[in-house]
Amino acid sequence: MPLTSTQASDKFQPITLTGRHVQLIPLSVDHQEGLRSAVRDGNLWELWYTSIPSPEGMLAEIQRRLALQEAGSMLPFAIIDRATEEIVGMTTYMHIDQATPRVEIGSTWYAQRVQRTALNTEAKLLLLTHAFETLGCVAVEFRTHFMNRQSRRAIERLGAKLDGILRNHFLTENGTLRDTCVYSILISEWPTVRTHLEHQLAKRP
Repeated sequence: MPLTSTQASDKFQPITLTGRHVQLIPLSVDHQEGLRSAVRDGNLWELWYTSIPSPEGMLAEIQRRLALQEAGSMLPFAIIDRATEEIVGMTTYMHIDQATPRVEIGSTWYAQRVQRTALNTEAKLLLLTHAFETLGCVAVEFRTHFMNRQSRRAIERLGAKLDGILRNHFLTENGTLRDTCVYSILISEWPTVRTHLEHQLAKRP
């Protein structure tokens, strides 16, 4: 059953989520140097079909996310590789709808060396578990550029279903119009998705 507005407000607070491979910690300006190092692994800001901050723009991006957290629409995290204790990326709960409640997991990027590893799978499992089992969400959404095939495949591997495509959704920084693929996982689908992700992690070293 959806939470009351008071219950939702109490639950949507910064939190640390810890697994075997990864730890998600509340984002801070203190993380900027680690994030600058992580984004240089693969020169991720050069990808045209997504929006990833450059090393020079990292502080401004952290401040933007923290301002959205203060406004109640985002909970941003720094991603820690527990094997090395290094910061390897960023992720968020965004477009938070406390009344329903539902969230989008997005604005996510990882250093190239940890992409398509157990770390990413476990991070999504932690975020989904918290969203459905603590925050009481009725749905969790994912959005990505139509041309971002890697991201679309990763979202589909989670078990999310395509809701539709928003054509000419918005104008990107490079001047092109983005078609946005919208995916979601519903609370009724969560037990199956959770079992699927736990099975995938069990096969990883």
